[in-house]
Amino acid sequence: MKEILYLEVPTSDIATVRSWLQTEFEPGNGEKVLTSEGFRLKIPTATTTATKTISENLPAELSVFVWSVQRTTYLKVFRWAEQPFPKEGQILQHLTKEIRSRFPHHYPEPPAIDLSKQSIFAALGSAYPLTVKYFQKMPNGEYDLTRAYWWEQRWREGVRNPQQPRQVVFSSREDRRAGSREQGENFSPLHPAPCSPASSPSSPTYDIIYIGGALGAIHAALMAKLGYKVLLLERMPFGRMNREWNISRDEIQSLVNLGLVTPAELETIIAREYKDGFNKFFDANNPAKLRSPVLHTPTVLNLGLDSEKWLQMCGQKLQAAGGEIWDETEFIRADIDISQVLIKVKHLPSQVEKQVSGRLLIDAMGTASPIAWQLNGGRAFDSVCPTVGAAIESGFEPEVWDSQYGDVLYSHGDISRGRQLIWELFPGADDELTIYLFHYHEVNAENPGSLLEMYEDFFTILPEYRRCDMDKLVWKKPTFGYIPGHFSVGSSDRTVAFDRLIAIGDAASLQSPLVFTGFGSLVRNLERLTTLLDTALKHDLLSFRHLNQIRAYQSNVSVTWLFSKGMMVPTGKFLPPQRINSMLNTFFGLLADEPQEVADNFIKDRCDWLTFNRLALKAARRNPALLLWIWQLAGPRDLGRWLGSYFNFGRHALISSLLSPWFGRFLNRVGFWLEPRNPGLWLWLLAINYAIATGKPRSRAQVEKANPEAIIPKSEVRISH
Repeated sequence: MKEILYLEVPTSDIATVRSWLQTEFEPGNGEKVLTSEGFRLKIPTATTTATKTISENLPAELSVFVWSVQRTTYLKVFRWAEQPFPKEGQILQHLTKEIRSRFPHHYPEPPAIDLSKQSIFAALGSAYPLTVKYFQKMPNGEYDLTRAYWWEQRWREGVRNPQQPRQVVFSSREDRRAGSREQGENFSPLHPAPCSPASSPSSPTYDIIYIGGALGAIHAALMAKLGYKVLLLERMPFGRMNREWNISRDEIQSLVNLGLVTPAELETIIAREYKDGFNKFFDANNPAKLRSPVLHTPTVLNLGLDSEKWLQMCGQKLQAAGGEIWDETEFIRADIDISQVLIKVKHLPSQVEKQVSGRLLIDAMGTASPIAWQLNGGRAFDSVCPTVGAAIESGFEPEVWDSQYGDVLYSHGDISRGRQLIWELFPGADDELTIYLFHYHEVNAENPGSLLEMYEDFFTILPEYRRCDMDKLVWKKPTFGYIPGHFSVGSSDRTVAFDRLIAIGDAASLQSPLVFTGFGSLVRNLERLTTLLDTALKHDLLSFRHLNQIRAYQSNVSVTWLFSKGMMVPTGKFLPPQRINSMLNTFFGLLADEPQEVADNFIKDRCDWLTFNRLALKAARRNPALLLWIWQLAGPRDLGRWLGSYFNFGRHALISSLLSPWFGRFLNRVGFWLEPRNPGLWLWLLAINYAIATGKPRSRAQVEKANPEAIIPKSEVRISH
């Protein structure tokens, strides 16, 4: 018996697919015999010549059947005999063509709703029944589902109008038009305000105004402790968020090093420190050479934080340092002039609009940010991970999961309705588990990526991933969002600033395409961003050319975008269902064979040039088809962009090797003299020094020092998935 065809049929309606196969599809050759899940195709009894070539011990048949997993239908064809079935190739080609025509890709959109006439549950109940059912069981479920709907609508608006994004930032000076155009084709000019806002104060009220109370709260608290007068604006009630955060102990140490928290305070926000994290991808349909063992990453994302407690602590520290928080307040527009930025906002409960001024505006709104779309036009975000999930207090049977362990990246099936679904699982306090479902996705106007469709998947297939009775689970809160990616060719390829305006976190979109979000990027680059921004504020270096140097860009992160590209199914295309799992198993299998610090460095964005090239060559030798697969997925244009990133990575590695031994010491010697005389040059040199130092690989000894309990032999733990 031999498998001769494997197809993904992008629909959850397996009954319709089965009926079509049995009653409508005409193979054009052979005798069709219906079975419970498809049909058998036999050689007609009148055909005697063909049967002579078939082994007497095997029937001259093809078996065609379908099954369902991940809310998706799959089809396979097996041949019983060794010899091909008569006209076998034509039959398979005809079946593939007909089933693609009958069941094409479909990208449903959330319905338009009017919440003044009905609740969000009533509005979405028919389209997303399981999503509504389980959100109704969550505290604040109606508010959170409304927010998920709002976020998806905001995301779709940006994706579908990239060349003419909603204008929210205006410059009061006419010469901003020309200056903006000179910055490059990716920079969207900020037009003069069509009408003058109400007269602003003669001097700014605040030094810094942050929009976005999640990542913004962390950085705002730090800048307030440095003595700046800070205002934080947050659209939601402050301290609530629809995400949970995980990080490693060595990375979060930066919060202590910068004086934001004490070691004792840090321990109070750690909900769980788990022993090991697993990375494993479905390989039942991969050839033996492309199957891989579990990759153990005990020092990756192994701290689960109590995110809401952490935000409340940041808020308290911000206010204790003289800062202010305006929550349930929505950003409307910003007007920038030579001396300040004037912000117009609306208090949502009262619908009262007001204005406030500051020296600098920091955009921490993530993918919901209209500022990010405006600054970068058609390339605000090149990719995105639509991510959904939930924090679950209890309800799993004890044998289902050991809370000493986490799933960092895991798949339990092949491509599903044009997406490779990937799970994450992180233990929290007591019996709590936070579970995410996401996929890597190329930004596309026809198919922007849907949170609500993903939630319907999540609530349907969670028992496939981890055995459970869905109605026995105790839901704490939903977790969702769009995690963005930008495929930067060089350090200035993405605009993160304008005069008196800068973006951080997901709004800046400079993080790793693997497992880290804007939170991980912000924390790893916290000292870099804080020191450079402090220097710029002290010397009033708040123009575009100065602020655009303050970024979390790393050349080794930029070059790994090809890896995430290999996880995206292009809109409208069909791939062999097992293709992406084959690619993931190829590369993670290599990491599993390497010393643990190699995987730790790669996943934490510390991979150096030599290691990257060695692993790439090793992957090509193990799976030569990988190069062809990448070409098919990326195409010549994106491969050309990647080559630009790769050459920039090599150039950066060369410059870093030349400067690293002496450049930092040189700055320490000349800083006291140079900074007051030429602060612009000093800021530029500091930015270079951080670019050199950020993303350095760490040795096993360094990892063990930061995580003494986390280094375990690979053979110690095996958890069956």
